[in-house]
Amino acid sequence: MLAKRLKFLPFMLGVTAAVAVLAPLVAYLTVGAQAAVGVLAGVALVAASYLLSSVVIAWADSINPKMVLSVGLLMYGIKFTVLFLVLAVIAKSGWAGLKPMAIGIGIAAIAWTIGHGWWLWHAKIPYIDEPEQK
Repeated sequence: MLAKRLKFLPFMLGVTAAVAVLAPLVAYLTVGAQAAVGVLAGVALVAASYLLSSVVIAWADSINPKMVLSVGLLMYGIKFTVLFLVLAVIAKSGWAGLKPMAIGIGIAAIAWTIGHGWWLWHAKIPYIDEPEQK
């Protein structure tokens, strides 16, 4: 039941994988190893949070479509709270990869948003529920 609602995930994981390869490579070549690790950590954090949100929202939609908005907003709040807590803890450690991590978060979020928009634009989404095949 969830697979029908998560058809975009393989494409989005491919987009995220491309960003996870290219962004750290650019960071490594321009700034250094710490920056590459930071960017990769930011991309991984976004990938994990978006993946979790997608699954939870798809689950809510499978239970009752009226739950999607409230569950989506709850996940949004949880994601940003965790994100800021992680960044605050890392900031106290003095790790040199903090700023590159923040950049990686931004790049991955933008890539995910653009990729998801592209997938939606090109997807063949029926306007009515298709009868289930037996």
